[in-house]
Amino acid sequence: MWWAALLLPDTNGDNTSAPEAVAALGTWALQFTPRVAEVEGAVLMELEASLRLFGGRAALRERVRESAAAEFGVQRIGWAPTGLAALAFARAGAEGVDPEASLSRALDRLPMDTLGAVAPHRGTLARLGCRTLGDVRRLPRAGLGRRFDTALLAAFDQAYGQCPEPQHWLAPPETFLARLELMSRVEDAPALMHGAHRLLLRLCGWLAARHRGVTAFALRWAHDAMRSRAAGEGGELVIRTRTPTRRIEHLARLLAEHLARTELLAPAGDLELEALGTQALAPPSGSLLPDDGTADVALDETLERIAARLGPQRVLRPVPLDDHRLEHMQRWQPVGEPLPRARPAIPAPDHTPQPSWVLPRPLRLPVRGHRPVYRGVLQLIAGPHRVEGGWWDRAADGAAHRHAQRDYFVALDEQAGVLWVFQERLADEGGAWYLHGVF
Repeated sequence: MWWAALLLPDTNGDNTSAPEAVAALGTWALQFTPRVAEVEGAVLMELEASLRLFGGRAALRERVRESAAAEFGVQRIGWAPTGLAALAFARAGAEGVDPEASLSRALDRLPMDTLGAVAPHRGTLARLGCRTLGDVRRLPRAGLGRRFDTALLAAFDQAYGQCPEPQHWLAPPETFLARLELMSRVEDAPALMHGAHRLLLRLCGWLAARHRGVTAFALRWAHDAMRSRAAGEGGELVIRTRTPTRRIEHLARLLAEHLARTELLAPAGDLELEALGTQALAPPSGSLLPDDGTADVALDETLERIAARLGPQRVLRPVPLDDHRLEHMQRWQPVGEPLPRARPAIPAPDHTPQPSWVLPRPLRLPVRGHRPVYRGVLQLIAGPHRVEGGWWDRAADGAAHRHAQRDYFVALDEQAGVLWVFQERLADEGGAWYLHGVF
């Protein structure tokens, strides 16, 4: 086994950290291993099963150390073959030992109060001349068992690896909702980013533990009690991503772009972050071939940043729809909105060619001798390709149906070239011809 113990800086003034901060660190740690526990105000991680995934013991140790220090200010991390031993090393400010080293000799040199079970008996043990864990361990075991509670002996056995360590492992909740009280009132929206970044770290840890990526999340802020009535209780900012992601750099950059365009109606004192939509996210590919899709990721992030600066309605993408009607085969939507659920594509009957340019509105054509006329009488060279659908579809005002009953033809005009025309088969316009596209 290989354990890591992470101690947060003192936040309560009594060598302990706030429970909310410990919970946030525990959620963040789930991205490295599912075996995370909160013990005596610290976070323990059992990392043996994660070594291969993160490139070995040295690479994983360096990644945990750098990330914990940069994102939570963690400076004391202990490493050991048991969880309580790792916690003792962290409290002593020592690096710890590798599984191959002698755990007993290293632990014996530590102060005895680095083991939490010693605290209730510290005075008595000190009067017996004990200063280190080795001093306590050298006392007669039978006498320790009679004079002190069994928890002390059990803690020593677990720390020295002589018996198993039962733990209550953290389980990521089904949904994510985290709150944070700001250290001071914030009057400018961009200044909310400092607190929001801490919430995003917890979100990314939760996503990693559930092997998912976020597609939409909401940042909410509560206004200070001393506010005008017109300001309301608070505000909300909803962020959507083009594809599911859990990259903290991208989410933080995207949120910062939106906050830069937001104005607070009153000073804010509390933040809340909620994941509104998530999707399963495949793990990175281990293949030697360049199939990681990094180019697509870079394009997605660039489009989302442009949309954040210009407005969501100014950066659009085409979305194919399962509809036979040519003008309804796709629609344009903002890049931040989620894509509709994929459905089987509707094949084109008889492999009829489709035009490369479609008119915004079909142009009604005159008829000469039962044949359509554009610049001249058209010669029908392929067709008919019958399309019928849209009986369920109404216009935006709900007044008119958009039901289509058409026979499409490929037509040739000596001046205009190859055209895409159709003949309407509805009762009120039966026989009418229209130009719909150009090849």
